[in-house]
Amino acid sequence: MHGRGAFLALEGCDKVGKTTQVKLLVEALNNLGIVAEAKSFPNRTTKIGEVLNKFLLKEIELPSEAAHLLFSANRWECRQDIIKALQAGTTLIIDRYAASGAAYTSAATGRSLTWCQEVDRGLPSPDLIVFLKVPEQMQNSHMWDGERYDNMTFQQKVSSNYDKLNDGTWKVINGQQDLNVIHQELLRSTLDIIEQVKNRPISLLYES
Repeated sequence: MHGRGAFLALEGCDKVGKTTQVKLLVEALNNLGIVAEAKSFPNRTTKIGEVLNKFLLKEIELPSEAAHLLFSANRWECRQDIIKALQAGTTLIIDRYAASGAAYTSAATGRSLTWCQEVDRGLPSPDLIVFLKVPEQMQNSHMWDGERYDNMTFQQKVSSNYDKLNDGTWKVINGQQDLNVIHQELLRSTLDIIEQVKNRPISLLYES
């Protein structure tokens, strides 16, 4: 592959099918001969990620603002790996990124979205953010596994925050559609963005 890889972030509330779609998309790209990898945040395998895992499982308590800084730090500690992969021509499909950090922390604390975004300023910016949108009443709450944010009222706040964060550049996909219909729509958008950005520099979040 010539040029750099593309950076796609898949966002959405809990249990709307993001992880499944990331897996399907990476497999499809690899089958087409396009080098692609899946990543997810929080990355629970790092030192900071281990702390976040305990926080999400309710094994430890942290002030929500402190947890927010750790979620951002988790992205920062993976920053160089993201840049290296993109520069090597690997397309990255990320399950949650900075938009999740802002949407969830604002819902948890009442802090402004602008305040929540500031700690991620300067991170690699996704070339495309895809929001898998599902009406709150259609979320798969029966699949929740007891983590900290598994609460319908809370998830409604998160969904509202995602709508506010969408600056008009996001691709919004109806998550109620058939799994394969969603996949095909995602694949088309990803192939387009791979072609568009291959000769562009990597952008930085919240910086012109």
